[in-house]
Amino acid sequence: MNIIFAGTPDFAAESLKSLIQNQHTIIAVYTQPDRPAGRGKKIVKSAVKQIAEAAGIPVFQPEKLSEDVAKVQLKALKADLMIVAAYGLILPADVLSIPKYGCINIHASLLPRWRGAAPIQRAIQAGDEKTGVTIMQMDVGLDTGVMLLKLETPILANDTGGTLHDRLSELGASAIERYLAEPEQYIEQARIQDDSLANYAHKLNKQEAEIDWNQSASDICRMIRAFNPWPVAFINLGEQRLRIFEAIVDDRNSTHTPGLVIGKSREGITIACREQAITIKTLQLPGGKLISAEAFFNGGKKLLETGTQLSLLSS
Repeated sequence: MNIIFAGTPDFAAESLKSLIQNQHTIIAVYTQPDRPAGRGKKIVKSAVKQIAEAAGIPVFQPEKLSEDVAKVQLKALKADLMIVAAYGLILPADVLSIPKYGCINIHASLLPRWRGAAPIQRAIQAGDEKTGVTIMQMDVGLDTGVMLLKLETPILANDTGGTLHDRLSELGASAIERYLAEPEQYIEQARIQDDSLANYAHKLNKQEAEIDWNQSASDICRMIRAFNPWPVAFINLGEQRLRIFEAIVDDRNSTHTPGLVIGKSREGITIACREQAITIKTLQLPGGKLISAEAFFNGGKKLLETGTQLSLLSS
């Protein structure tokens, strides 16, 4: 088949790389326009664009697919199939029907569990025991199309948003290869989603990454893992913002006020929560390196001393 691939970040790039290596006919790649990134706001090509250019595949970067020019361009390619993975642009109904066999999506969740922008992080945050990848026939809804194929993976106790993302990227590449080997079989087995089981995985933002000590220790630790490496959980200490990358639950019952620093040791900094406490293992000061809690204190930092009461978020 003549395939168009549409995607933008690293998650999508893994699948595109696999398709190229397995000699599928990729006639064009669609990705979001180059945008400024990093502190220097330097214009950066997407991960998908870099792979496509290295393979000599034509790249298209429309701002919107709803524009007539973009639709004419897409029709002219005469594609059999469009494979979409974390593209970041909405595909209108008339665009979905342009390829001969429509558009399929590589989605990083066991649909219908998590629909939306951040299924990987929300699965960790919610305490899900497993997740996976779903190959789905796209329709006009948000991740609502019929399910063609699913591959599962457990969510490990030490998984972060980063480690699970990388594993699901590889799983997504495996899933699309498996689908393309026998598409007729998976189309025959297609299943409609049960909307009553769906949850919306809201896009991540920096504001929600502030730690709320009125939550349980388990909830806070899951949030810390889910938001590593971005947007990264944090504590505000006046004008200082401490970013927290790793913490564990201290399973002793705590009768202390939530947000109270109740101890420090080589193991880390222990802070009371609504239920139990957490011990912070790895953190970072503004402009500093990622360090262990022990190195933080050995460096003479007079922050988070035992007895410090951290501010609570307003309800």
